[in-house]
Amino acid sequence: MKILRTAKTLMLATIGAALMAGAAAAAYPERPITVVVPWGAGGGTDFTGRLIATVMQKKLGVPVNVVNRTGGQGVVGHSAIANAKPDGYTLGVATVEIVMMHWVGLTDLTYKNYTSIGLYNADPAGVQVAADSPWQDVKSLLADIKANPGKFKGSGTAQGGIWHLALAGMLKTAGIDPNAAPWVPSKGAAPGLKELVAGGVSIVTCSPTEAAPLRDAGKVRILAVMGDERMKAFPDVPTLKEDAGVDWAIGAWRGLTGPAGLPQEVTDKLVATFAEVVKDPDFVDGMNKRGFPIVYKAPADHIEFMKTSDVNMGEVMKAIGLAK
Repeated sequence: MKILRTAKTLMLATIGAALMAGAAAAAYPERPITVVVPWGAGGGTDFTGRLIATVMQKKLGVPVNVVNRTGGQGVVGHSAIANAKPDGYTLGVATVEIVMMHWVGLTDLTYKNYTSIGLYNADPAGVQVAADSPWQDVKSLLADIKANPGKFKGSGTAQGGIWHLALAGMLKTAGIDPNAAPWVPSKGAAPGLKELVAGGVSIVTCSPTEAAPLRDAGKVRILAVMGDERMKAFPDVPTLKEDAGVDWAIGAWRGLTGPAGLPQEVTDKLVATFAEVVKDPDFVDGMNKRGFPIVYKAPADHIEFMKTSDVNMGEVMKAIGLAK
């Protein structure tokens, strides 16, 4: 009888432990979540990351706090996401730089170091020229660059940044030396556009959203967008392929991720919640008001997107001598 009682006690303890484990798994999240933003406060990634955190908090019922981890051209913040404990309580916004940084030797991190929760935004590059320039379309701009290598300069970000690669990739795809339009480094799109208006450079490749105020002021002309389709905010601006027959699409993008190795039940919870976040009226309105296109891709498609982006970035960086 004692043996039977002992066996029964062990069985009940096992069942109890299993039930407690199940309850613990089902309880996620049961404490605050941190979202790491690899870029500074006030920028586009910070704004969209905070918008996501606000909506996720409403849906998950726990605080979702944003922490800016800047430095190293994105390495510091992306490392903080990848190296976090894989328990679902530290997530982060991975940006296009994650498929760029390893090519130039800044880090060994790649998209494989993350668990995708989903892509939520992609800003295609635009081709901007001064309003008083002679170019009305990209086709004529490319013809002039090809005929006069070195004469027309581009700007919009640091050397080797996403907007630099946008210009180099466009030229390469059009069969033109990617260095034919020398790059003038800037601290971002705003100073690059200022230089464009002043006549210091001839082309700025950056998000049309960033160029919109100057276009509205009659100082800048947006010739095309480097996307697969026209942007809803700029329906009158053709794609690069429409305008010049150049099949090159590139832009800045942002996705919600966690470190590699997140438990499947946690991943499933986050993916399902995030699919609701991108449709939430508060998120949609916030993104639309700031001109950020919502481009949602579930994890499998997001991973394939990053894989393709990684290959494309490597090819362009090799072509302009930046890859190590």
